[in-house]
Amino acid sequence: MKKILFVAAVITGSPLLAQQVSDSSAQLSEVVVTANKFPNKTSLTGKVVQVITRQDIDRAGSRDLSQVINEQGGIYINGANSNIGKDKSIFIRGAKVDHSLIVIDGVPVYDASGIGSNFDIRNIPIDIVERVEILKGSQSTLYGSDAIAGVINIITRKGADKPFSFNAGASYGSFNTLRSNAGVNGRTGKFTYNLNYSLTKTDGISEAANPPGNNEKFDKDGFDQHGLSLQTSYQLTEKIKLSPYIRFTKNKGELDMEGFVDDEEYRYDSENLQSGIRNEISIGRSLWTTLYNYNRTDRNYINAFSESGYKGNEHLAETFIVIPFADVKLTTGIDLRSSNTDQTSTSSFMPPLGRDSVKQSQASLYAALNYMHVNGFSFEAGGRYNNHSEYGDNFAYSFNPSYLLQNQWKFFFNLSSGYRTPGLYQLFSVYGNRSLKPEQSLNAEGGIQYFTRNEKANFRLTYFNRTVKDVITFGFTNRFQYINQDKQKDQGFEADAKIMLTEKLQAKLFYSYVTGEITTKNNGKDSSYFNLYRRPKNSFGFNLGYNICPAFFVSTHLQAFGKNTDLTFEPPTYAPKEVRLDNYILLHLYAEYAFVNRRFKIFTDLLNLTNTDYMEIYGYNAPGFNGSAGFRLQL
Repeated sequence: MKKILFVAAVITGSPLLAQQVSDSSAQLSEVVVTANKFPNKTSLTGKVVQVITRQDIDRAGSRDLSQVINEQGGIYINGANSNIGKDKSIFIRGAKVDHSLIVIDGVPVYDASGIGSNFDIRNIPIDIVERVEILKGSQSTLYGSDAIAGVINIITRKGADKPFSFNAGASYGSFNTLRSNAGVNGRTGKFTYNLNYSLTKTDGISEAANPPGNNEKFDKDGFDQHGLSLQTSYQLTEKIKLSPYIRFTKNKGELDMEGFVDDEEYRYDSENLQSGIRNEISIGRSLWTTLYNYNRTDRNYINAFSESGYKGNEHLAETFIVIPFADVKLTTGIDLRSSNTDQTSTSSFMPPLGRDSVKQSQASLYAALNYMHVNGFSFEAGGRYNNHSEYGDNFAYSFNPSYLLQNQWKFFFNLSSGYRTPGLYQLFSVYGNRSLKPEQSLNAEGGIQYFTRNEKANFRLTYFNRTVKDVITFGFTNRFQYINQDKQKDQGFEADAKIMLTEKLQAKLFYSYVTGEITTKNNGKDSSYFNLYRRPKNSFGFNLGYNICPAFFVSTHLQAFGKNTDLTFEPPTYAPKEVRLDNYILLHLYAEYAFVNRRFKIFTDLLNLTNTDYMEIYGYNAPGFNGSAGFRLQL
């Protein structure tokens, strides 16, 4: 605790160590699209939204997307600060990994080959991202399955206004890590384009930590990623715009067998392809959107004992229209989803699965009514009917009123339900159960947000409560299989603030608390216990941003994580055993200097300045002090 107070005192006393908080003076009028599926000011929605701008991303140095998102309040990504290639588990407000939905340009994405179908955020290079909108609370009414705890909408970069623009960047640093990217974008007549290529290569560190008393040197676990994306649009007529796109990433990495256990032969490779088109048609004051997205995932794992392959295919087609009526907007639409998977393994414990029989489909009809009055009361009310090929029907709803008093005090309350459909593996594998029902939640949140009259600062306090029933767990009935059995209850609160201290000095801070318990059957009786493993109850973040001069910017990010609980399974019984992970503090420093009318910037990014020794996962390493230096070019 003394260490936390000492570091905090050092940071708050030094205006030269700072993190830019973009647009902190325009929160009331800031426009977001994720909350309602159409552009809307944050003052006119009762939902809790956080925005990461392109400037925030540029000033994150050489950090990847998971690290940048992990620096936001109410979100913890386990593995974000571990080895670069380590899997990343996203927890929004402490909810399960598969209760947080990843959306790219408004399109939900999944991995049909995974147990829980949650999308791997490592498949999104940060260089293609323009901004990120994080929407907390259940959003199943507008976005469907998995949006129980929230939605992370990753908005990609689009074409520029001039005919040709070129951008490039590179950095090199600790662990022989090279990150580079190059892209061209522009507008020619009615056609816009954005083409980007990115490369990441690193020797990494050993994922597995050395057990106490072991002097054996573990090998490093490297990671390579190639990413290519093309985003285009064509204004076919004054009222019709077509926007086809394609994104491809290829990852290759090395793994260790488990915590404290090295493995020199364990490796994996994966590919992810996303392609589709988004069409927008203006009909009077209404906007009709039709889109299609194909998402293919191909993963392979190889070690000394077995080889396994996982292929998943997702198709999503959606059409919706936004119709304005004075102060009211009606959003209504239909979406169709289908998925299948092929899975093979040389292990006798995993019989093959084939796409001809391992598949599911969904059809949904949804609508939401938004009333927006710029000087007072606003609300959204909506519902979604979903039909699933295996379990049948389910329904979700939302009701989100808010009130803006004197353009300074915003009061909001959200009551909504959410759901998550079973994954293909949970339905059809050797442990599958085709009688599974969807997990269903009831979410409530409420809070207050205050804006100063000059909009130089705002403060928000939010309380949330979430109950999920029919939680899918691995259990035994007449055999070991996935079953609907448990009930999960979580609650907590978040406090965050953005302050423009001077024209050159800006600040951002947050505090998040979450706790929860699961109720399950134990010897025929209900038993409840804390189960939010691998995510801390308490987390705190503090940022400052200082422009020393127009060309020179310096920043810092301090984040403190409370004590953490993990599970281990030790021989000879392999019974689950709780272990406690210590609290820790991470302190980062970033600096950039701009040349040539700010078109060329050099930067350095120093992470974990205090060389803190910590574990995000029991038995796995996290890097100590490390850093990188690089440049960015915009022509």
